[in-house]
Amino acid sequence: MTDADGDVERLTASDLAGRVRRAVAEPFEIVEYDPRWPAVFEAEKAHLLSVFPEGSVVRIEHVGSTAVPGLAAKPIVDILVGVTDLAPVRERVAPDLEAQGYDYFWSPSHGNDVPPFYALFIKRAADGARTHHIHVVEMTGFDEQWGWVVFRDHLRAHPEDAAEYERLKRRLAREFAGDRVGYTEAKSGFIAEVLGRAAVG
Repeated sequence: MTDADGDVERLTASDLAGRVRRAVAEPFEIVEYDPRWPAVFEAEKAHLLSVFPEGSVVRIEHVGSTAVPGLAAKPIVDILVGVTDLAPVRERVAPDLEAQGYDYFWSPSHGNDVPPFYALFIKRAADGARTHHIHVVEMTGFDEQWGWVVFRDHLRAHPEDAAEYERLKRRLAREFAGDRVGYTEAKSGFIAEVLGRAAVG
């Protein structure tokens, strides 16, 4: 968040906890595939490359359901950014993006305050609706996130699995309305099963 002079204020632990609670409680919906999503990704990719220090970005991928043509999804473009070092992201990129209105979260990988860490940025439209999730990780030590690329590629190549995933998501969106965490966790079994088959294949 920024103060009256546009300078980034440092969040207290209480502020951060409140921000997390608000973020996970936000409602969500599944909508039909929008053919504009790839162009939305490319535009944000260009913007991010202008913000990150030169040479720090190794890889940027469009992941999540909006990256699979024809697949219904939450209308939020997920972007995975692989960097050489997260320190400049925390010290330089986060203040820049926060000043532009992005929400910023710094988190350990699996709920414990130990490495590896990642940065999450949420970009919003003028009405406050989420438009992008930007996940920033170091290129080493975070294999789970790079599995998202494998999952995306598998769904692109196997429309029958993409259709099954869409049916699952629509059902879970009804069952977990208002519970983003529960919705995400309920999908994990299907995702793990697909990744297992992709690894064998």
